[in-house]
Amino acid sequence: DLHAEYDPHVLFQASTVGALLHGAYDGDLSFAELAEHGDLGLGTLNRLDGEMIAVDGEFFRADVDGVVNPVAAAEKTPFAVVTRFDPEVEERVGAVLSHADLLSRLDRLIPAGASSCAIRLDGRFELVRARSVPAQTPPYRPLAEVVADQHVFELEDVEGTMLGFRFPAYAEGIEVGGYHLHFISADRERGGHVLDSRCAPGLRVRLDPSDDLHVELPPRVELADPDLAAATHAAIRRAEGG
Repeated sequence: DLHAEYDPHVLFQASTVGALLHGAYDGDLSFAELAEHGDLGLGTLNRLDGEMIAVDGEFFRADVDGVVNPVAAAEKTPFAVVTRFDPEVEERVGAVLSHADLLSRLDRLIPAGASSCAIRLDGRFELVRARSVPAQTPPYRPLAEVVADQHVFELEDVEGTMLGFRFPAYAEGIEVGGYHLHFISADRERGGHVLDSRCAPGLRVRLDPSDDLHVELPPRVELADPDLAAATHAAIRRAEGG
């Protein structure tokens, strides 16, 4: 019984990061159903089988080596965030920026008061440092243990799209507080979860601010106890930062 939502500037999320941290790697939401809620976003596939990238209404999986393939509509996800991307802010970056400097630029561009924001960056990157993880088998280990087996790779002088979201710190556990970004090359051949980057001049920045997040919880998944926020934050930093 998914929430049907077609308004702009609405983020739709399947499950929570907190559930993923604790090994909830099997979801009941198909990508056909997920596509009804957005055309841009990120997440993963059941069994934590790679990094998912949604762009222009198409869904892709970056495997453990960063090789990208389309996701079948019948496949399912244990965690994903998507939106019907409708940007309100656009700018061109005129200089080479490190990843930290790029995120600082985004902070200045996101409208004050916007609790969340969908992000799409198109252009050439001098470097993208990314990762993916191998598919898991039951009994599932916590995510913080799984990332110890991650594969990290670097893409150099690559055209592509970096996309994702910035969420507020108070969303930690439901989402990743701060920035969560994935990358896919323009030829749709390489991609993954972004750890670091360096963009080239001319990068096109588009932002879609949002104050509306709809979260659908699958069976046996509950919202985290707020008292666990500190431990959750530490686990997320290990999992996201690699």
